[in-house]
Amino acid sequence: MKRIAVLTSGGDCSGMNATIRAVVRSGLCAGLDVVGIKKGYRGLIDRDYFMMNTKSVSNTLQRGGTFLQSARCKEMMETAGQDVAANNLKGMGVEGLVVIGGDGSMRGAKTLMDRGIKVIGIPASIDNDIPFTDMSLGVDTALNNIIYAVDCLKDTASSHDRAFIVEVMGRNCGYLTLVASIACGAEHALIPEVPYNIGDICENLRKRYREGRDNSIIMVAEGVASAQEISEQIKHHIRFESRIMVLGHYQRGGSPTSFDRLLGSRFGQGSVEALLNGESGKMVGLSGNHLQFTEFDKIFNAPMRPLNENMVKLAHKLDI
Repeated sequence: MKRIAVLTSGGDCSGMNATIRAVVRSGLCAGLDVVGIKKGYRGLIDRDYFMMNTKSVSNTLQRGGTFLQSARCKEMMETAGQDVAANNLKGMGVEGLVVIGGDGSMRGAKTLMDRGIKVIGIPASIDNDIPFTDMSLGVDTALNNIIYAVDCLKDTASSHDRAFIVEVMGRNCGYLTLVASIACGAEHALIPEVPYNIGDICENLRKRYREGRDNSIIMVAEGVASAQEISEQIKHHIRFESRIMVLGHYQRGGSPTSFDRLLGSRFGQGSVEALLNGESGKMVGLSGNHLQFTEFDKIFNAPMRPLNENMVKLAHKLDI
């Protein structure tokens, strides 16, 4: 193998740049040419790429997002687009590809593998919903962003004796909401995996204010309801005014934590090593403190990564 390429696809997250850097440096160290594909699969189809060197990844480790950028690409969902992407890679002389992204990105990578390109996937999803990895890239930074925001919010909530509804990302997975609620000391966590009772939440709010508590934080995953909807339900039940905060894409950005910098570096180096060892059609993941490689088909046929039952039990024990 003489030339590899790297791209980032799907939603961005902090830690992607650290991963790209590790792919480039590991590839160059092994005597490989490394090609950077801009704007994900869109750049692959449009042939928007450049040769990378150590200067290309200088001063990127601490930056959030992805300097290669990302974009949606409908063509990669069709056979004709997949053929163009694979042929473009072969035309560049690329023999191995590292794809950094979520489930859809892994599926795109599988189509290229089926067309003769050796591919390794790296999981990047702040929802932490990808199976066969304990942690995906960007999760830890997103958690720290949420915790910082809620800590700041509790200061003003206490000053004005208010309840706040905080909307967190997580369409189908409540990991961010659950873990952040434990770490922030929230009163309630509303997640897709566990039904909630608005009557119980309202009764708890009444109880807290009878006890003289000066704030309440209710965290809700976007897949359950919007913060506005929960606020209106509370008002309907007990005529209680609350404030809302939608964290939105703030959660995706910011300088990556040391955990995400190290995770991205390990994923990037491990992916290059796997390609050099002839591996393909697999995603690298974290299992305990070790890297593991899982076939794409096994990932696609598995259910979404379940919540850690110990975290759920901890939340119940803490009366969240």
